[in-house]
Amino acid sequence: MLKLEHQTLNDRAYGALKQELISGGFSPGQTLVIRKLAETFGISTTPIREALQRLVAERLLEMQNNRSIIVPLLSAPAFEELTHIRIAVEGLAGEMAASRLTEDGLVDIQATLAGMQRAIEAGDAKAYLSLNEAFHFAIYRHAGAPILLNMIRDLWGRVGPYLKLLMRADRYIPRSNDAHRKIVDALEQRDGPAVRASLERDITMAAAVLSENLRTAH
Repeated sequence: MLKLEHQTLNDRAYGALKQELISGGFSPGQTLVIRKLAETFGISTTPIREALQRLVAERLLEMQNNRSIIVPLLSAPAFEELTHIRIAVEGLAGEMAASRLTEDGLVDIQATLAGMQRAIEAGDAKAYLSLNEAFHFAIYRHAGAPILLNMIRDLWGRVGPYLKLLMRADRYIPRSNDAHRKIVDALEQRDGPAVRASLERDITMAAAVLSENLRTAH
């Protein structure tokens, strides 16, 4: 029983740290200090240490020569590759979701889109990024494809620390919801190919802005 509880705690620590990566709670190049993380999450250092090692093994974090663990810095070619993969798998998930989306699910996505617009108008970048994540994953979960969803979570774990850079781009913010509105329009029509195409445009547009700002994170 004690072993099971210990394993559960390790899994919880792993899940919490991975979610921080996905949500942009950590910054590119940030050194992750075990003791500080343990204090933040209110648990002992052992589960945090094991969770970090697991994330290093998955290449979502990187161990330096001095044994410190950092959030990886993405090179331009690596970011471009991630973008191409995201376009393929997230587009697929969106297309699959179009025919499986429930009415309640659609209402939730519409409400999230409205919240994103309010966040833009209020200049609340943190709220916008949180809602953006919720918007995308609400769609992907309706694909009913857990293996695909886990792949997308891993991809967001790599790119998540960079997403906050979008809010530094004055030209991006006013039109950041344009593609999202088209995604919702296509979902309302249950038009899978149109959902895929709109998701591809959304990812491509954001990636273009991030590519310009990538150097500022380093």
